[in-house]
Amino acid sequence: MLRSVLIGTGSALPRQAVSNAELAERVDTSDEWIVGRTGISNRYIAAPDETTASLATEAAWKAIEAAGIEAASIDLIVLATATPDQTFPATATIVQNNLGCRGGIAFDVAAVCSGFLYALGIADSMLRTGMARRALVIGSETFSRILDWDDRTTCVLFGDGAGAVVVEAREEDGEKPRGILATRLHADGAHNQLLYVDGGPSTTGTVGKLRMKGPEVFRHAVVNLAEVLKEVLEETGLSTSDIDWLVPHQANARILDATAKKLGLPTEKVVMTVGQHANTSAASVPLALDQAVRDGRIVQGDLVMLEAMGGGFTWGACLIRV
Repeated sequence: MLRSVLIGTGSALPRQAVSNAELAERVDTSDEWIVGRTGISNRYIAAPDETTASLATEAAWKAIEAAGIEAASIDLIVLATATPDQTFPATATIVQNNLGCRGGIAFDVAAVCSGFLYALGIADSMLRTGMARRALVIGSETFSRILDWDDRTTCVLFGDGAGAVVVEAREEDGEKPRGILATRLHADGAHNQLLYVDGGPSTTGTVGKLRMKGPEVFRHAVVNLAEVLKEVLEETGLSTSDIDWLVPHQANARILDATAKKLGLPTEKVVMTVGQHANTSAASVPLALDQAVRDGRIVQGDLVMLEAMGGGFTWGACLIRV
């Protein structure tokens, strides 16, 4: 069977790390308040010369190096972001030019924190149907550009960064084939006003700032994530006990703990980087995945579940044998 096999991962963070103590110097908050509610102690904030495209390019080069391939061999780039460099063209085309792999397919996906799952699902479909043979899937964000730094309930939650994976179409057989085994994606626009940015080219003509009703988002996240994970397991005929690692969207430590508990999954099987990176939206899943691959936790043959939920609402899950 033709499957999309993950052959390399990479990530990138801005130069500047900002601790809770440093943030408290400009925002009415404290380390105790932030850690107690979110588990976040640090985040990275992009400098003016660091953009969604530059972070995406750095992460992409690292993934390409890890895969041991030439950048020119990539014929599909799908970049997930809610903070593009420009209204148009797609940030993916900037990355494509930076990598020197012109002529293939390159476009952006907008699904906020679920963006990487959406992008990976699209790439998987295109690889399995023969539209491309090797894809670069990226999640990259500079969320610091759209934060209201006077709103301590939201600005403390987010950071900037990028993560990338290289996947290629391969014939896989046997009892434990590598590659993407199943993906399920959802959206429900009825909850738009619970997590959104109050601006846009066709409404206000401005970029706008992030707005969120945290408690309501928390309740939806725990239920939706647990349900979509079960959907993927049912589709593959596997159970929670078969999962080697859960790599979730790094939104809030309490959401991660609650989701793992609802699934009956041991917390030691959950990759958590939210404390160091905060919520990096579409970048959070590939960032966490790359960290766990590079520190040796995730190895070839492991069964890895990715999941995320974001504004829209959008949510999804993807099961991969790496």
